[in-house]
Amino acid sequence: MRRRILAVILISVMLFSMVGCTGDAEESAGGAGGTAESGKTTEIQVFIAASLNTVMTELADLYNEDHPEVKIIYNADSSGTLLTQIREGYECDIFFSAAQKQMDDLEADGLMVEGTRADVVNNQVVVVTLKDSGTKVTGLEDLDKAESIALAGGSVPVGKYTRQALMNLSILPDTGEPDKITTEEVFEALGGVEISEQDNVSKVLTAVAEGSCEVGTTYYSDTYGYEDDLDILQTVSYDLTGDVIYPVARVVNEEADEAQTAAAEDFLEFILSDEAKAVFESYYFDTDV
Repeated sequence: MRRRILAVILISVMLFSMVGCTGDAEESAGGAGGTAESGKTTEIQVFIAASLNTVMTELADLYNEDHPEVKIIYNADSSGTLLTQIREGYECDIFFSAAQKQMDDLEADGLMVEGTRADVVNNQVVVVTLKDSGTKVTGLEDLDKAESIALAGGSVPVGKYTRQALMNLSILPDTGEPDKITTEEVFEALGGVEISEQDNVSKVLTAVAEGSCEVGTTYYSDTYGYEDDLDILQTVSYDLTGDVIYPVARVVNEEADEAQTAAAEDFLEFILSDEAKAVFESYYFDTDV
């Protein structure tokens, strides 16, 4: 009988120990899961005008120093192309446009998060050429002296601003809709100069920097890093182009969870911060808007 009692006691102790170990293991596993959850990476989709690519890359690096858990995915292209993609259902958390028109259209479509729109920077259109190109062009006024021109399409903000300036110089007829003027119409107005139409401002810059086109119109900020390769023939006044304001806003994203929404809100706040302003200015943007 004593042996039976001792055996029962021994088995009971062993079972209790096993339950205790299992509980500790489950608690440890729960703790590890909590740590992994807190370190989970959240992705946000940020659509930016092509002319913002370099400066926004640096801003993402700065932001990630304090927020390594947020992965910022950039989609850089012309503002018109980006707007089309958003309308087609591409997932997007933040839209940073190179012109007000695309942001106005986004808002009119009901795709903007109300109260999040803000003007961030101003830019200027410039006429550029390869260093020592020997071009006879001095600016928009005598653009017809060029052998070839790199020009963005009318739906691209820099292309629209260029057309607006040519209207104000009476080189193009003032239709009131510069974005509707085709490259063929610009070609005819300039007396048949060869024009290479580009999809975005970065491609205009590349066409000139590689020597494919004699001159082109781009933004002043895009000449950053090309100081030894390009000459600025003219910085086009705001009187001709109007202000070149870049607005930003959050986009309605029904696929976003709470973490993604919070990350998008926080990154937008960072874009509007004084720290970000200093970076924009170092890349030739004007933050006095």
